[in-house]
Amino acid sequence: MMKKIFVQVVLFVFVYASCIAQVKNALYDLCIYGGTSAGVVAAYTASKAGKSVVLIESGHRLGGLSSGGLGQTDIGNKYVVRGLALDFYRKTGTHYGTFEQWIFEPKIAEAIFKQYMEQCDADVVYGQVIMDVTKEGTRLDGITLQSTEKMGVQSMSVKAKVFMDCTYEGDLMAKAGASYHVGREDNSVYGETLNGVQLMTGHQFPDGIDPYVKRGDPSSGLLWGIRDGELLPDGTGDRKVQAYNYRIALTNVSENRIPITKPANYDPDRYELLRRQKEIQPWKGLNDVFIWSLMPNGKTDINNRNGFSTDMIGMNWDYPEADYERRQEIIKAHEDYTKGLLYFVGNDPSVPRFIRDEMQQWGYPKDEYVSNNHWSPQLYVREARRMIGEVVMTQHHCQGREVVDDEVGFAAYTMDSHNCDRLVVNGMVKNEGNVEVGGFPPFPISYRAIVPKRGEVTNLLVPVCLSASHIAFGSIRMEPVFMVLGQSAAVAACHAIDQGIDVQAVDVNDIKATLAANPKADGREPDVLINSTDSDAVQFAGNWKKGRSKGYGRTYVEADGKDGLSSATFIAKSLKPGRYQLYTYFPKHAESATKVSYRVFDGKRVSENILDLSTVEIKGQTSSTWVSLGSYTIVKGSEPAFVEISTKGADGVVAANAVILVPSDDQAL
Repeated sequence: MMKKIFVQVVLFVFVYASCIAQVKNALYDLCIYGGTSAGVVAAYTASKAGKSVVLIESGHRLGGLSSGGLGQTDIGNKYVVRGLALDFYRKTGTHYGTFEQWIFEPKIAEAIFKQYMEQCDADVVYGQVIMDVTKEGTRLDGITLQSTEKMGVQSMSVKAKVFMDCTYEGDLMAKAGASYHVGREDNSVYGETLNGVQLMTGHQFPDGIDPYVKRGDPSSGLLWGIRDGELLPDGTGDRKVQAYNYRIALTNVSENRIPITKPANYDPDRYELLRRQKEIQPWKGLNDVFIWSLMPNGKTDINNRNGFSTDMIGMNWDYPEADYERRQEIIKAHEDYTKGLLYFVGNDPSVPRFIRDEMQQWGYPKDEYVSNNHWSPQLYVREARRMIGEVVMTQHHCQGREVVDDEVGFAAYTMDSHNCDRLVVNGMVKNEGNVEVGGFPPFPISYRAIVPKRGEVTNLLVPVCLSASHIAFGSIRMEPVFMVLGQSAAVAACHAIDQGIDVQAVDVNDIKATLAANPKADGREPDVLINSTDSDAVQFAGNWKKGRSKGYGRTYVEADGKDGLSSATFIAKSLKPGRYQLYTYFPKHAESATKVSYRVFDGKRVSENILDLSTVEIKGQTSSTWVSLGSYTIVKGSEPAFVEISTKGADGVVAANAVILVPSDDQAL
């Protein structure tokens, strides 16, 4: 197996040339373009399956946005997070001393992604950007690359049996000749209601904000950040892309804090709209303008909030189709804008003193992004190109009016589009494009949505810039889902290679079977998950009703202790003997019992315990969590092991949602 290759700017020229020589014109089973979280998971999966793999990343950091500042994980419903995606969040949990951790520091995420690559035989190449592809009919034959340090000059080429595009931009997909779309489809294209132009109230300016440099005088011109154009009817399609931003890591730990100083290209006039917004909506705290989420060790994951914030609305429309140099200009403009906003809030005289004082308690963390001046190298590219594949996922799939049966992953997040435009409406400044519509359970994502059309490319998989309408992509585009789809795509690639067939011809049942038998990709024993909807594995007695909160999966049941004794028995049929950690899922709400009785049969004896839920703390974008029932050694007995949850002695509502048995050596690697 070839030696791992790390091509970085800091390498000496002779070392760099030597590394390139080792992979030039190399033939791999699988070539993955894009070292995002999906790319890392895909590379690990295929490598552990015995395939020769190369992972090519244009930057110098693995993990994409998951290691680039988005530590407040957008979950939606933990039911959709499976396989290596779930393993990633368990690894963060191991670091922080919990079962699973969905809130984490960027450097911890990066270390875990590096660990995956160190524990497999995939080659990793940094600092390379695609130039062109070669094809034979509908099959990709190879790609040529250029170094980010010497653009325009071919630096290496790679041939592979199967290719995968795991970038946020879809550059390989586009070069390969797959159909794609940029921007918002008209509602009429797929019979949707939430696509195209949408003027809504979310992340919006209040009425009455004058858009002109000289108030009331259109001849004075528009303030910075406002487009001179008209508002088209709702549902109208266009090429506009939802706003990008940075998920900002700051810290208030003094010994780890670098002060926020005036950045290059600072112009306080860029933030005049914020001044005018706060005249109508006076400052109360930093959370007025930022979603200020706290991470471990005194750090943040800061996101966009309200009318004027970290989203640089309308300044990214060129990005999806731009070349590398133009993208770097757009990225730099976003960095300047964001650093300028932080400095403005902490220093501009128009900002109240108590807000400036609060802001000045924060600074850039010394221990994050140390090779990039403590600033994230990953812009939040929420959406760029989207493939038009064998199936297009739409609003109808999100809301359950259409359901696919060839799923290779699930999504569960709200249909979420950030604003796409900022313009004048009825003499006032307004943002346009924000959509946040949820209320639906997890829905399946078609395998046909991650492969191109058969007549275009037959050995390419696209798990990130997949085939979805703008509004459906808004639900799918979450990092855990990208990881799940990356793993499914890698399994599909392995089957295509082994059988010598096109990716479109892979039997989805084969993919499902492989994932079920080896969900962690490396031979570790699978978890045993028993959901309340598994009718052949759960026995109910008493008065159970549909759950009233957001639980694990599409639905769950609950019973009130005042209605008498009710029990739910989760039976672990065919469970292998061994040591397991047991957990039950706790969807918390106001009427939830603080103490729950449960019994565990380990194959030999029954133990009865009380679960104290009064101290359970639920963090992040979820109202529910796994709660430990303890560690048990399961033995082979005449009857299968089980976990019984009941309302015995309960002082409120008890949930019977799901039980999971995790092998005790799950995180031994």
